Amino acid sequence: MSFNTYFRASSYAMIIVATLALVWAGALHWSLAVLFGGATLLSWQIEGTRWQISERTGLILVLISIPVFYLDWSYQSALRLTTIGELQTNALVSAIAHLIVVLSAIKLLQVKSDRDWVFLYLISFFEVLLAAGLSLSPVFLASLGIYLVSGVSTVIAFEIYKARRRLKPVATRFLVADSQRRSARRLQTTPNGETRRLPVLSVAFLFLIVLLALPLFLVAPRAGAAAFTRRGSGPTNFIGFSENVQLGELGTLKANDQVVMHVRIEDSSGAAPRDLKWRGVALDEFTGRAWKKSLETRRAEKRVEERCETGGEPARGGCGVFPLDTTEALHRLTIQTIFLEPMDAAVIFAAPRAVAVQGPFPFLRMDGEGAIQSRRHEFERLIYRAVSDTTAPEAALLRQDAQAYPVSYFRYLQRPESLDPRIEELAHSIVVREHARNSYDAARAIETALRNDYNYSLQMKASGPDPLSDFLFNVREGHCEYFSTAMAVMLRTQGIPARVVNGFLTGEYNDAAGAYTVRQSDAHSWVEVYFPATKSWVTFDPTPAAGRTTSQRAGLAGLFGKYAEAFELMWFQYVIGYDKQEQRSLATSLNNRLFRYRHTLSDEVTSIRKLPGGFWQRILLFIMAGVFVFLTILLLRRIRHFGWRRVLRTTRAADQTGPSAIEFYERLTSLLAARGLKRGLDQTPLEFAVRVGWQEVMGITQAYNRVRYGADKLAPAESRQIEDWLQGLERPVQTARQTRSV
Repeated sequence: MSFNTYFRASSYAMIIVATLALVWAGALHWSLAVLFGGATLLSWQIEGTRWQISERTGLILVLISIPVFYLDWSYQSALRLTTIGELQTNALVSAIAHLIVVLSAIKLLQVKSDRDWVFLYLISFFEVLLAAGLSLSPVFLASLGIYLVSGVSTVIAFEIYKARRRLKPVATRFLVADSQRRSARRLQTTPNGETRRLPVLSVAFLFLIVLLALPLFLVAPRAGAAAFTRRGSGPTNFIGFSENVQLGELGTLKANDQVVMHVRIEDSSGAAPRDLKWRGVALDEFTGRAWKKSLETRRAEKRVEERCETGGEPARGGCGVFPLDTTEALHRLTIQTIFLEPMDAAVIFAAPRAVAVQGPFPFLRMDGEGAIQSRRHEFERLIYRAVSDTTAPEAALLRQDAQAYPVSYFRYLQRPESLDPRIEELAHSIVVREHARNSYDAARAIETALRNDYNYSLQMKASGPDPLSDFLFNVREGHCEYFSTAMAVMLRTQGIPARVVNGFLTGEYNDAAGAYTVRQSDAHSWVEVYFPATKSWVTFDPTPAAGRTTSQRAGLAGLFGKYAEAFELMWFQYVIGYDKQEQRSLATSLNNRLFRYRHTLSDEVTSIRKLPGGFWQRILLFIMAGVFVFLTILLLRRIRHFGWRRVLRTTRAADQTGPSAIEFYERLTSLLAARGLKRGLDQTPLEFAVRVGWQEVMGITQAYNRVRYGADKLAPAESRQIEDWLQGLERPVQTARQTRSV
């Protein structure tokens, strides 16, 4: 490949990758990308021909594109306003992306000067910058890596491209041999060696840049998310987590496998993670067809003050820690790192019972039912930590609970006036049948009866003015909402406070990422029952086993999906979501690891020092024997490869650029001086050889010039030829000396 071809290919690769980054970020439609690809291919074919657009025509097209950009912006704005139920890319950003691609296509198709190439490079850089603001996907990392490699290569090639057009090759006939001049001409026409080295140099430079930038990356945490408005990639119309939820709405989520969040669990007790649920909202008032928050719950809502980790004062520097509750089980806390996808809901999920949340929230609110909320995040992912006390009171302790309920908890006994009386009769019959004499046993009895006597189904079969009665006495099958509603209402008819909770099941465990993948199909509803003696809400789940399991991915596609999710989590946690907390966490982890290594090394050194002295002597002898064997093998290999004479030469004698490497020319001048031919101080070696006129002298001088001034090395055949010439010149001198001595 010629250098000019390499320069064009590298430049085109840089521009194409930048455009693809915009496509992957969602700012450019694939159809426009295909059109741009066609323009790029056409530009490659007509490069350097008369079919290229002139600079004047290109300028006219650029000026025309400005009003077209305004019309495109207006159209995108109108389209966004008229689109219902779909979140689109910001109109201005989309119009800018279209303008950039059009300008790139015009510049590619026209006759290009150095200024035009620089313009194309700047446009490509702006495309990558725009894509960085639009996308948080790890796919952007791949496009950025390819862009950086091609960009570094293009910058180097562009500088060489400019220098080659400005430099004119000049060679001095008396200092450079004919073979060197022929090599220089070949380098100017087809610099294959130069072209082959450029990609390697580009990768090496990029590696050094990344290596130098890594400390800055670790020292400077990210301040926020992407700079531009993005399309939400998470769930939209996220029903089931508001203040008013119709019976059956949560079931619509279960028909969708879209990812809601990833959860990585760290249990401070060191035990394996238990069967956790991710709590969303709790509802305490039932109308017969829907659950909603009561007036008391809304009044009890409070704003959670952000506090620092080490003190109780409000945080001014942004600690991001929101204390929610207190706990005595400090050694049994469960810490969750949650990667929540964009969604049009304000709910914050965590394992029950959450005692603290840490994350980039402008505020947090918690209602009277323990539900946590912040602002909506339709266009960004949230990365936060939740600390939960997941311990539950022992069953024996709950069975002994005979304490009266506080008056404030009577609202959890509320029932609609139109409730079917058969529901209370059914609940009473189950309690009597199971001989339940306390609230805990009554709750377990109703939970077991619903699990065993009813079937799980995602189909909305229960209907009519009283869907709960239709479910219990006619259809006898439904999804989790019907089971949780039935249990909560049946417990209330028996004077036991209960409420319904909507959230998610644990999800599918991804062993490659060490985290759980929670999907919309994992949406779930369960019951919490209050026990006054321990002042605790205890979880009960009456849904049959078919509704409490998470689907597992299998096969090759599932395996690749798991590794892709693992990389995506690493990207979001340590690149996109790398904040001050992650910085401190990483520093603490490294410090702990270094401490463990240092401690282990110290123990090993201590144990080694206790060994007897004879052991150390044997070890030292073994090492010395190994070194001797290694040096002997190395010497034998050099003797076999180079022979005895070259092995015994010094390093300086082997260097052909030093004085000993050109001693053959000193021998030549000495021999000629013995014959009365001395080189003048104003003569170059080549001028002196021309004056002598001997073929041997000319050949040795040309070889000397190549070695001395061209940094060349002599081939073995050339060295033997020079030695023959010198020996031929030495014979007459030796004969003359012998004659004078006689």
